[in-house]
Amino acid sequence: MTTDPLFDTAFLRQRIRTVADWPSPGIQFRDITPLLQDPRAFRLLVEAFVLRYMNAGIDLVAGIDARGFILGSVVAHQLNRGFIPVRKKGKLPFATVAEEYELEYGNATVEIHTDAVAAGQRVLLIDDLIATGGTMMAAARLLQRLEATVVEAAAIVDLPELGGSKLLKEAGLPVFTVCDFAGH
Repeated sequence: MTTDPLFDTAFLRQRIRTVADWPSPGIQFRDITPLLQDPRAFRLLVEAFVLRYMNAGIDLVAGIDARGFILGSVVAHQLNRGFIPVRKKGKLPFATVAEEYELEYGNATVEIHTDAVAAGQRVLLIDDLIATGGTMMAAARLLQRLEATVVEAAAIVDLPELGGSKLLKEAGLPVFTVCDFAGH
């Protein structure tokens, strides 16, 4: 979670809507669309990431399907870097490398193009939130298999009670989130 005094994380957090019992009973879904709809909040959010990474030697930004595309592509543009889409299986038209991971209710697979990154390139990995960490971990493994360095796993929201941030950190990935919903 950011502690930079330039960013009012409470302002951003207040623009994340909680939708009870979606997509299934007992789930408290954290909906970032109100944050994206508010031009001031969206700009502050993007600036939080841009200022954090502008001098970090990032070569590329990878965004995870689908909400990670929104923030990741804007951050890549603002940093004047290329963007890598990490897609769900079967969505990319060229040769891909795939990584399967476990969900609470089964398995899923993410892919990137085999030429998405060159060995040694430094990549920022972005998604909207970190829950169990499975998708972020699979995306990081894809990039590492292509010999890239994942500089950091970044997200708007952390749901620490689901253990994803801990899993990523234990795997040696630095983690950055703008706000968390611990105990909420």
